[in-house]
Amino acid sequence: MLKAIHDNAWIAAHIPHQGSMCLLDHVEAWNEESLSCIAYSHRSADNPLRARGQLAAACGIEYAAQAMAVHGALLAPNDTAPRAGYLVSVRGTRLYVPRLDDITADLEVGAICLTRNENNILYAFTIRAAEKLLLEGRAAVIVNAELLA
Repeated sequence: MLKAIHDNAWIAAHIPHQGSMCLLDHVEAWNEESLSCIAYSHRSADNPLRARGQLAAACGIEYAAQAMAVHGALLAPNDTAPRAGYLVSVRGTRLYVPRLDDITADLEVGAICLTRNENNILYAFTIRAAEKLLLEGRAAVIVNAELLA
């Protein structure tokens, strides 16, 4: 894996999520097939995904989706904007904790591209903290969905 430190500002400049909705803090490492990001926004009291003062573990899917978007941005040629992607399916998701806001360690958000073609990408994702698996699953992404109509 390539070591690369891309911070929250770089991430926000390359994905649609802005302000506190940009949940990832930096890219730890990546290559053509996978990506590892670090996040500590799960501990923030103003995390926009919190409900009733808590951040449910299912919100980790949004962290994973943003990691997939970052992976697409990293793979895009330097002179072009990344293609718009739409999360269309999440399957096989297992939550091993009820919530994320009470996790004291940073989140390690991983995404592995299982298969891709011009318009479809299938990722496996994991979220860990201090080497403990918190959630995992698979997600399908369609890119340039408007071209499929």
